[in-house]
Amino acid sequence: MSAGTVDEVSGQAEARMPEAVIDDAMIESMRAKVGIELRIDHSINNEEATRIAVAKFAGGIGDVNPLWTDPEHGRRSDYGAPVAPPSFVIGCFSGIQFGWPGLGSFHSATEMDLFLPVYWYDKITASCRYDGFTGPRPSKFAGRMVTDHFTNVYRNQLGEKVAEIRWQVVNFERAGARSRRSQRAPVQVPHPWTEEELKEIEERVLAEKPRGEVPRYWEDVAVGDPVGPLTKGPIGVTDEVAFIAGGGTPIPRLKAHAAALRDYARHPAWSFRDPVTGAREPIYAVHYNKAAANAMGVAFQYDVGFQRQCWQVQLMTHWAGDSGWIKHIQAQYRGFVYLSDVLELGGEVVEKEIDADGEHVVHVRTFARNQRGEDVMPGSAIVALPTRDGQSPVARRARRTG
Repeated sequence: MSAGTVDEVSGQAEARMPEAVIDDAMIESMRAKVGIELRIDHSINNEEATRIAVAKFAGGIGDVNPLWTDPEHGRRSDYGAPVAPPSFVIGCFSGIQFGWPGLGSFHSATEMDLFLPVYWYDKITASCRYDGFTGPRPSKFAGRMVTDHFTNVYRNQLGEKVAEIRWQVVNFERAGARSRRSQRAPVQVPHPWTEEELKEIEERVLAEKPRGEVPRYWEDVAVGDPVGPLTKGPIGVTDEVAFIAGGGTPIPRLKAHAAALRDYARHPAWSFRDPVTGAREPIYAVHYNKAAANAMGVAFQYDVGFQRQCWQVQLMTHWAGDSGWIKHIQAQYRGFVYLSDVLELGGEVVEKEIDADGEHVVHVRTFARNQRGEDVMPGSAIVALPTRDGQSPVARRARRTG
């Protein structure tokens, strides 16, 4: 298990996590695992889309759309019944810590295909396949790195596939990341907001509302139309805790006291010792614990990749309205979103077409810019929209009960 040490420069205690280098034995071990279905029981957080589970997840990503929480709103919609956000499957299972012992890791990219709605009280079964890795290759951030590829599939109680997620994780040599931290351009964290700036940000957040029940017809959309904005931040500790409480990404599922220590005894790489409290903490604490983030070679606590993905999905559901359907969405995570950062998510319609499924779709290029002007999540989406003389894409996918 990793322990705390004293930093020779600052004189302060710092956390240390297990450290390793990528060698031939590690590569051959991981190559032998390609194609296997992984055991994910310890990282499943929701199995049923109960009213409370959906409300906690929507609250955990900051999504105020009443479509997800008001049953009457859901019944009035083309869904015909209460539903969960499309990203709810991420709150069932998102990712897993797998292989490469002693390396650090960052979630770097995600692609989602969404097939069917998740209704309240649906039971979701997730699976995860390891598709292999690319690399190793040199890294400016650390010494060397490899990129893992995974596929998650989600099915409901009827055996129907509701979603598929393909995601990537960059694994790197932690010692190299820590040693190069001082060479990277400094970022002032936490960001020094003024009271006036904070008031303006919060007013902007409160003014942003989902399109809701007013249809956004395909005929009315033009190439070049803006999408958004959707503002997130300043990101705080509770934003990360709320995401976790809603089902987002603890790897493994968070536990306390003896339940946690037994897990860490079996899997030493899952934990580190906090140099301030002396407690064992999960490596996942990099998202809310500064000592953990520093041990990973990062200056400050930072957001979760899948959390950012949920915000991108929310951007599109806010824009498309209750009758629109996200068919495909993808994003790359190209920078850290530190606690105290503010993100503006938005985009632009870049293409319109009738696709191979006969649906009227728009292609959107999306961004997520922080207060420093950096696009930390470039991405894209394909969204099916209703037409004035046809069935809406939601009605097309609505469950027929009788």
